[in-house]
Amino acid sequence: MQKSKHRRRAQALFGTLLASLVTLAALLTAAPPSHADTTICEEFGSTTIQGRYVVQNNRWNTSATQCVTATSSGFRIAQADGSVPTNGAPKSYPSVFNGCHYTNCSPGTNLPARLSSIASAPTSISYSYVSGAIYDAAYDIWLDPTPRTDGVNRTEIMIWFNRVGSVQPVGSQVGTATVAGRQWQVWSGNNGTNDVLSFVAPSAIDSWNFDVMDFARQAISRGLAQDSWYLTSIQAGFEPWQNGAGLAVTSFSSTVNLGGSNPGDPGGSSACKVAYGTNVWQGGFTANVTVTNTGSSPVDGWKLAFTLPAGQKITSAWSANISPSSGAVTAGGMAYNASIAPGGQVSFGFQGTYDGTFTKPSGFSLNGTSCTTA
Repeated sequence: MQKSKHRRRAQALFGTLLASLVTLAALLTAAPPSHADTTICEEFGSTTIQGRYVVQNNRWNTSATQCVTATSSGFRIAQADGSVPTNGAPKSYPSVFNGCHYTNCSPGTNLPARLSSIASAPTSISYSYVSGAIYDAAYDIWLDPTPRTDGVNRTEIMIWFNRVGSVQPVGSQVGTATVAGRQWQVWSGNNGTNDVLSFVAPSAIDSWNFDVMDFARQAISRGLAQDSWYLTSIQAGFEPWQNGAGLAVTSFSSTVNLGGSNPGDPGGSSACKVAYGTNVWQGGFTANVTVTNTGSSPVDGWKLAFTLPAGQKITSAWSANISPSSGAVTAGGMAYNASIAPGGQVSFGFQGTYDGTFTKPSGFSLNGTSCTTA
């Protein structure tokens, strides 16, 4: 009898151990590896995120310590010592960018690109602000007559989402304008190196998605750029004058869709086709997307970029990784469908919600190349 009791106890213990091992194996299989944040304290140190953007420390006007921590979707300022006078240049410009900055080009970028060859340049951002600092939160968009990647461009467009303290853009205010559906104070000047055209929000903007080309066209209309010039970089970050620790870009996306009025430029021709089918009901919808590679070479590690119309938000997806959930989004292949052979296609889908009237995205680009729509 005692022997039987020991056997049952041993069997019970074995069963418990086996169940624990099965549970552990399932957790290890299901849980994706966590992203290790990277902290950068070097003056001009940088790293990449999402395999397509560069996060840079860019501490260019102070010797005080500054460190930024790159996250999976943006960055935060971990340390920002020292201060500089608010009637002069800021301490630094920690930022995340798509394009090229002093020969440092983001992976897979199709910048520089001639302005006349760009159909659209959708971007989205979310900022997190803190108290106790003097700073602006701004985009920096660079334009030049040549496709240069090695230094300062001719014209700098700044879009100020927020400013705290007695700081102001280069030059002086020359009026107001409505751009991309928002009202802005417009400033113009020259910092001794390049022309600067700034658009300042009357009140703080926490997050927004818009088309960079709306602001590039403003520079053209004001004589500070031409259609034949090049867009070299789209950057977003902060200019701190005092402190700044805790300020963060919590999400960022940027896509440049080629296929404008000058398709003879590199990358202007289409080598892909997109079919976008939907099923829509009140307040919700599903989308089934088929991407066809109409080129003669495989597309490895495909990424399809498009902008969801205002009011639409993705709640779930299948057969692709899609981020962020609204605005300018990017869908990428899974391990089993990461490549599209010449003449081949991949399909994925997602479910979402919407406000107002439902509409479809106006354009798509595959790894930076504009696609036709079926």
